[in-house]
Amino acid sequence: MHCFRLPAAAPARLRAFWRLGRAGAVLLAGLLPAQARAQAGALAPATGALLLRPAAVFDGQERHVGWAVLVENERIVAVGPAAQVAAPAGARTLELPGLTLLPGLIEGHSHLLLHPYNEAAWNDQVLLESQALRVARATAHAQRTLLAGFTTARDLGTEGAGFADVGLKQAIDQGLIPGPRLLVATRALVATGSYGPKLSVDENVPQGAQEADGVDGIVRAVREQIGKGADVIKVYADYRWGLNGTAQPTFSQEELALIVQTARSAGRGVVAHASTPEGMRRAVLAGVETIEHGDDGTLEVFQLMKKRGVALCPTVTASDATSQYKGWKKGQEPLPPRLQAKHLSMQAALKAGVTLAMGGDVGVFAHGDNAREMELLVQDYGLTPLQVLRQATSGNAQIFHLADRGSIRPGLLADLVAVAGDPTQDVAAVRQVRLVMKGGVLYKQP
Repeated sequence: MHCFRLPAAAPARLRAFWRLGRAGAVLLAGLLPAQARAQAGALAPATGALLLRPAAVFDGQERHVGWAVLVENERIVAVGPAAQVAAPAGARTLELPGLTLLPGLIEGHSHLLLHPYNEAAWNDQVLLESQALRVARATAHAQRTLLAGFTTARDLGTEGAGFADVGLKQAIDQGLIPGPRLLVATRALVATGSYGPKLSVDENVPQGAQEADGVDGIVRAVREQIGKGADVIKVYADYRWGLNGTAQPTFSQEELALIVQTARSAGRGVVAHASTPEGMRRAVLAGVETIEHGDDGTLEVFQLMKKRGVALCPTVTASDATSQYKGWKKGQEPLPPRLQAKHLSMQAALKAGVTLAMGGDVGVFAHGDNAREMELLVQDYGLTPLQVLRQATSGNAQIFHLADRGSIRPGLLADLVAVAGDPTQDVAAVRQVRLVMKGGVLYKQP
């Protein structure tokens, strides 16, 4: 039996782990870079050069027939007409006939720690499901998301699961579990009394987000979330706490501005859940980067968003899904009032020329079904497949400040997806995922 010995110059910490035997080896593995370990769920490691030869390449803006892409380790090193992309000696070639290669899709609004509300009500998930169970579900959700072609996801709140999204992100980054690159918002911020769950007034139950009010409370909460690992701060600028459960603003203009100021000082952007014109207006004036939902937005407030460079993530699938959960029979019955309002707001947003982010509020509906948002934007709201495909790739990358992904060009991360057919003409093609690569690592291939 061959015995391996650590060099005398090895760091004392590693030598201590080595003396622990097999248990120490397990701990030692956790100290090594992710790329030095086998990637969980991966089919091939991120080493050497790989030439991808699909029928066409969608580079984040346009589709090019007959192009090829050369990947080396975790980066794209060349892209262009196949005759002009030369593979180095020893490179592998992967032929992808009939497939379109595109940048890894970017999910703009997800909740990996939630599962569909027709399986369990939101209240029950927050109050009755243990954090261990929720994290186990989220692990499966992350894998489904990645295999559906979404190599990056913005996860906008754990909904009562504390800072579990930070650990989930770390597990993915360390190669322990397969999943998309995550931008996490941790607990999210709500004004005291505005959020839920709400049970008997005699009981103070755990809330689905972090309550904070006033100067001291807001600054402390924002800084705590950043210190715990938040990539972005999410605030609920309005919520259903008005008379008879109507949506009304929560934080004051001054409080919202303080949230943005505190986050920006630490290099974080702020996103706002907002559906009322006043909640949206306050959030836009405060300097948030995106408005989530915007269900009752008016032309006036969308024009303000356009002027201030604030994007809208409309999450049309969340409204569609919850309406069906409540009994609406799509295609057989007229649109319910909530969806009528959503259509009017989207018409106003498009008229104002607001930049749209692509994100469906996944978790309200099933993870891995992320493409449903793209399909509904085309089928129900009149966008073209090309518009939606740009939103889900280069558009989201620009809005979310992800300069290293979202397009196919040299120097960017090799986050790539191949689908059957032409998604610039038929958005449903994004469901026909045949190849998934993240950072040069193959998780699915023909």
